[in-house]
Amino acid sequence: MSMNLSWLDDFLALVASGNFSRAAEERHMTQPAFSRRIRALEEWLGTDLFDRSSQPAKLTAAGEWFRDTAHDLTARVARVPGEARAVAEAQSTALRFAATHALSFTFLTGWLHRLESRTTMGTITLVSDVLARCEAMLLESQVQFVMSHAHPQSSSELLVQGFPFVRVGSDPLIPVSAPDASGSPRYRLENATAGSPLPLLSYSSESGLGRILREVRGAALERCPAHSVFTAHLASVLRTMALDGRGMAWLPQTLIHEDLASGRLIESAPQEWAIELEIRLYRDRSSLGKAAEEFWSAACATSK
Repeated sequence: MSMNLSWLDDFLALVASGNFSRAAEERHMTQPAFSRRIRALEEWLGTDLFDRSSQPAKLTAAGEWFRDTAHDLTARVARVPGEARAVAEAQSTALRFAATHALSFTFLTGWLHRLESRTTMGTITLVSDVLARCEAMLLESQVQFVMSHAHPQSSSELLVQGFPFVRVGSDPLIPVSAPDASGSPRYRLENATAGSPLPLLSYSSESGLGRILREVRGAALERCPAHSVFTAHLASVLRTMALDGRGMAWLPQTLIHEDLASGRLIESAPQEWAIELEIRLYRDRSSLGKAAEEFWSAACATSK
């Protein structure tokens, strides 16, 4: 009998819940069918993985060992399509990019244009998404490069995993609001009180910019008399709400430089509340092929 790779997902679902019924529901099958698949995996391995005499089901010693193995195998399988594409594209001029929404709409286009003077570029396929999804695509080798905001005090899965990166720009995250009738900020952080809390336009948990804001300024914000009146994971959406006078938002300068120049948005907190962000280009850890390696060398040559 050969192993079915989907048994690994069954096993990990049961490890997570410890309950056959809940794991079966998560895997979209009946409990008897799910139990048979777990038993088939155990028969293939030649040993029990779970102690079924307790609730929740506990891992045996072999199960404890296989948990790490299952995680390694599923991670390896997830990388296989990307690695296969990398082999196929070794001589290709095509480049596969992922970039966060905020940078896809602002910084990326001009940066690529400047880079064209240093290297020949082929076809670029760009995926624009939230940071967590961009990171996942690089972890699974679905793309060769990821461009994102970063800050030394903020965690990054790519940094933890040791992915090489180069700093290609900077982009302050600035607290802003629309002006009032006199041309002053409608909302000022320093004017907020318990009786008149500051209305915040907040990033969702999916947002990379929100993650940085929480990790760098979260503790200070918790001490401020403020409350969230709107939440979104796109900075462009928060910009629209700020322009409409709905509250104060931390927005990247690349997105709002024209708004600041025209006075449609105004800095609404002391300068120390701004966050100096880096713009980083991460690359896959494996060999990228001739065209992509030349692109990386050009990016490093223009790093800031």
